[in-house]
Amino acid sequence: MSKNTPIPQGFLKNPIHLLALGFGSGCVPKMPGTAGTLVGILFYLPMMSLSWPVYIGVTVALFLFGVWLCGVTARHLGVHDHGGIVWDEIVGLLITMTAVPPDWRFVLLGFVLFRLFDIWKPWPINWLDHKVSGGLGIMLDDLVAGIYALIILQLIVYLL
Repeated sequence: MSKNTPIPQGFLKNPIHLLALGFGSGCVPKMPGTAGTLVGILFYLPMMSLSWPVYIGVTVALFLFGVWLCGVTARHLGVHDHGGIVWDEIVGLLITMTAVPPDWRFVLLGFVLFRLFDIWKPWPINWLDHKVSGGLGIMLDDLVAGIYALIILQLIVYLL
């Protein structure tokens, strides 16, 4: 199975795969990572009113859970980082949005910045994407993309 092979029939019936595939958003035929990042906004909206320590704690827990979750789904699909696995995009967006003022403009900008870094994959994102395998490898490149986007977004927030 290749990175873009359609998800097998009935695969979403397994709750592990349902989560890893972003509640089905990763099954869209075009731009599943973007669809998964949109689901990340749905996670962010109820979390944005949390205190920083709680927000970071929840995000870390979702990251660690994602290492296992994405690893299981990748093994069952037989592909290291199938394009439909988008839990990493969901968590990557949450990393991007850490300590950002609750304003729709920052949500939109955070979405765009995260997608740019996730697609562009500047060093070390591309290196991590190719060298680290399993669930950690799936999650790690989006962690770094989220940190890059977070830095740029925080600079913009500070300058405004």
